[in-house]
Amino acid sequence: MSMMAASMHGHGGNEVVRVGPRPLPIRHPGHVLVRMRAATINRVDLYMRDSGAGITHQLPQIMGLDGAGTVEALDAGERLLQPGQPVVLHPGIACGRCEFCQRGEGVLCLHMSLLGEHRDGTFAQYVSVPASNVFPMPKGLSFAQAAALGVNHLTAWRMLFTKAQIKPWETVLVFGIGGGVSLAALQLAKRTGARVIVTSRDDAKLERARALGADHTINAQTQDVAKAVMAATGGRGVDVVFENVGARAWSSAMKSLVRGGRLVTCGATTGDQPPADLRRIFIRQLQILGSTLGNFDELRSLLAFVQRTALQPVIDSEYALGEVHAALNRLESGAQFGKVVLRID
Repeated sequence: MSMMAASMHGHGGNEVVRVGPRPLPIRHPGHVLVRMRAATINRVDLYMRDSGAGITHQLPQIMGLDGAGTVEALDAGERLLQPGQPVVLHPGIACGRCEFCQRGEGVLCLHMSLLGEHRDGTFAQYVSVPASNVFPMPKGLSFAQAAALGVNHLTAWRMLFTKAQIKPWETVLVFGIGGGVSLAALQLAKRTGARVIVTSRDDAKLERARALGADHTINAQTQDVAKAVMAATGGRGVDVVFENVGARAWSSAMKSLVRGGRLVTCGATTGDQPPADLRRIFIRQLQILGSTLGNFDELRSLLAFVQRTALQPVIDSEYALGEVHAALNRLESGAQFGKVVLRID
């Protein structure tokens, strides 16, 4: 049997991404077969298409990290899920045996296998994953909105609450508003009571961020970010910098922090070798925290939070599976505000 999927058949541009029949995944004992309804485009999808350098994978490979759908088939003894149930996927399949898995930090697993990176992903009609990677979908969300939670909101959740441990009375500076993980950070931080300052190089995105609750906005193209932050905080600086831009933003990020402040980063889209600024780090006693994705428990907490607060991920645009090239182009353009979604009908 076969299904429709978007897969990479090489590396380069969109010419290596093809939509066509692929073998239906085999559901092993302990796994759940999920009928996918929506997935979103993430930066790593562009990276995998372009080169996938440093990530062990085979070609052809189905793309896509996150997704939401309905349970198609599962073990007879499964008690937490049932056929037809709307679900969200956690994209990381951990080994369960290494020292990190055994202490509950599966996201640090030595043998982590990620959907769409190391194995077939979610841009397909069906996916089979361990039951532990399948979570009931919050009520009140579309499949498109729910799909966004498994990577962007989960990443932001771990960064803000596990790593930076933000408090309701603190101020957070979020770089690059408009991107999925930055918008997730704005939504999550505001709902905990924190003050949020955001940056963008696009005034239209800043205006939309204000409508979503941003307390202060900074145009990184026309303003000196660090000076603008100091002006907005009475010369104090922010408690937390939420950063996934990399080299271009690093100097401003460091200069924007209060003494003892925390910088948490999950990306480096403009380069991964910024000046370390070590003297500033030790004199001002700053903390630099790296983070990526999140654990099962963090996803469970996030989903409960979304249900309780009625948070709705921001959707930029939706495309059919057959329009995957246009969807990839939309994310690559940098013009998006929110998640670019693939509908899998």
